[in-house]
Amino acid sequence: MLPAFHVNLHGSHERRPCKFFIYDMGDNTKGAYAPDQRGYYGRFGGAYIPELLRPCVEELRRNYEQITNSPDFESEFKQLLKDYVGRPTPLFLAERFSEHYGVKVYLKREDLCHTGAHKVNNTIGQILLAERLGKKRIIAETGAGQHGVATATVCALKGIQCIVYMGEKDIERQAPNVKRMKMLGAEVRPAMSGSRTLKDATNEAIRDWINNPADTHYIIGSVVGPHPYPDMVARFQSVISKEMKAQLKEQTGKENPDAIIACVGGGSNAAGAFYHYLDDLDTRLIAVEAAGLGVDSGETAATSVIGSEGIIHGSRTLLMQNAEGQIEEPYSISAGLDYPGIGPLHAHLIASGRAEAVSITDEEAIKAAFFLSRQEGIIPALETAHAFAAMDHIKYGSDDTIVINLSGRGDKDLGTYIDYFDKYVGK
Repeated sequence: MLPAFHVNLHGSHERRPCKFFIYDMGDNTKGAYAPDQRGYYGRFGGAYIPELLRPCVEELRRNYEQITNSPDFESEFKQLLKDYVGRPTPLFLAERFSEHYGVKVYLKREDLCHTGAHKVNNTIGQILLAERLGKKRIIAETGAGQHGVATATVCALKGIQCIVYMGEKDIERQAPNVKRMKMLGAEVRPAMSGSRTLKDATNEAIRDWINNPADTHYIIGSVVGPHPYPDMVARFQSVISKEMKAQLKEQTGKENPDAIIACVGGGSNAAGAFYHYLDDLDTRLIAVEAAGLGVDSGETAATSVIGSEGIIHGSRTLLMQNAEGQIEEPYSISAGLDYPGIGPLHAHLIASGRAEAVSITDEEAIKAAFFLSRQEGIIPALETAHAFAAMDHIKYGSDDTIVINLSGRGDKDLGTYIDYFDKYVGK
């Protein structure tokens, strides 16, 4: 059975599980790396949706810019980011890590956000939007559990019903976050189909939205899905790069680093870290994917390397699929990176050459996590550990300044790290 919202563009068979409505909103392009009015980044993006979801997505498209640009929204959003989330997050010069690599490396400390990751920047924005749209019920999908926790958190803050879909496999390997969601009052519903991971949780959330369109808002956690979600999530996360510019100016005398490194599954933390640098071509943008057991192993999530163009979960992007358009199941040790596609913004950045893609194996990510812990006293999330491992794969000059977006902390992954203690810590 095909996942919801999936269309093959290159296989021998084109199969559609439901009838699609494709938006055509004109050709007014706002910039080289911004979406046009139809939600396309170059040839990627758009809104490929079943007709039953047309009213929901149209309501968002028609209202989100007007609402989010209003003075009362901006005021409450900024206040909650400051007083509730704890922004601005620090930009930390990792001196011992820098000395090891012979280059100046700063860490954008999104792990210090309330809930332990960058995800809450977006959920704050979307819960305020949902309130203003009169929605009484929130649904979400989650892989590593950080978006689920962030969604449950803002729903508790606002007293709104919360249902989080999570793959059965991810529920097992991210048990601490499942308990956190339930403690916050959310109902966690397992996705039992397919690989029982993030893709399948997204499918279930979409089915729920189709069945409950009037009173429900779907808080998508990454820069994926039909327009306007990729643009909307990127805007809410852009606070990361906005702060980064000011902090770099204060600490180094210049706003722009030579390179920014961020992990990419769907890609929300990378979108936020890259956002205000998209048109600054002197700053390298490095997107780090999960190679799993190896790019050619058949157990990987390196979409930019082995993916091809197709449509999944409402947008045209790069995704892992076979010649007949069936989704190839992704694999990564990190629950937040084993998604079979990437957001359309990242697909465009990589296809156009604006961003560089690096693929990191499970073993490399684990090694990087233990190394960072010993060097800087920071235990990163498994997803973020992939970004640190990229330092062994990229070229740079000794005078360069590099920023790594430390998107989440590793508390949730301690169970996995414990499995590697004998190798990296000792008995």
